[in-house]
Amino acid sequence: MMSDIDKYIEKRKQRDAEFTEDFESGYISFKIGVMLVQARNNAGIALEELANRLNLDESVILGIENHPEDVEILTLERYAKALGKTLLVEIK
Repeated sequence: MMSDIDKYIEKRKQRDAEFTEDFESGYISFKIGVMLVQARNNAGIALEELANRLNLDESVILGIENHPEDVEILTLERYAKALGKTLLVEIK
């Protein structure tokens, strides 16, 4: 069953192409941010520790996690490597 917000989003997407494009782009960025935080948490690495490993301020790490649309691929690769992970990019 769809929530009221899901119903609103679907109706808005049907009538507003710009909203659809912006929504999809924003949702992808949101998912990337969630994946970054989950990867860090699953690795058992605190924000401060990751910042130290990358030689960055904690605020920069928060910026990467909260606004991944503004982050370069190289930075995401360094982030993943600091967690002992590998960054994979896929085009479907």
